[in-house]
Amino acid sequence: MEQMNDHNYDDSVKLLEGLQSRYPYGRYAQQAQLEIAYAYYKQGEQESAISAADRFIKQYPNSPHVDYAYYLKGLISFNEDLGYFGDLIQQDLSDRDPQGAQDSFEAFKELITRFPNSKYTSDARLRMQYLIDALARHEIHVASYYMRRGAYIAAVNRAKAVLTDYPNTPQTHEALKIMVQAYDAMGMPKLRDDTQRVLDMNTKLAAGHNTHDEQPWWKFWQ
Repeated sequence: MEQMNDHNYDDSVKLLEGLQSRYPYGRYAQQAQLEIAYAYYKQGEQESAISAADRFIKQYPNSPHVDYAYYLKGLISFNEDLGYFGDLIQQDLSDRDPQGAQDSFEAFKELITRFPNSKYTSDARLRMQYLIDALARHEIHVASYYMRRGAYIAAVNRAKAVLTDYPNTPQTHEALKIMVQAYDAMGMPKLRDDTQRVLDMNTKLAAGHNTHDEQPWWKFWQ
């Protein structure tokens, strides 16, 4: 722990692994495994950190600290992709893989599902919302990429993914606009007009003109 506090994470990992090797059933075995995961995380060794957290979950499923292991897994992938998503607008993302963000989301989801009263749940929920918005933005950028290259069917499919996978995000409006443009470019006036009608309804609801009798816009889409 002295090495950890001095940010000597590599030496800390070696000592903790030595402790586990010599005292696999000792009183500090569980803590050592979690500390190893954290040390790898601080070193920026994502794969090793996640593997260490997974080993803890597998070896100590009933530990009172297993919620932290799930939280750490989510945090590892979240911070790995934070810069990528934070600078989303300035990048061409057609060839970027959002798997890290998806893995982070799943880890946080597992945490709040299994441990709703965990002290980490509140923060996990906030990070999940960020991830949902970021993943929706990613889909929009990919759809826009396809539009620019005339791949209209692919653009429609990515835009539809936003409506089905991320229906409560601000990006649904842009997804509908892309679909209208793509259907128009493909010479499909009925689908274009149907989608435009849903887009207009979405715009109206977003402007605050909906009544209590109106359904959410996506109900009409479905």
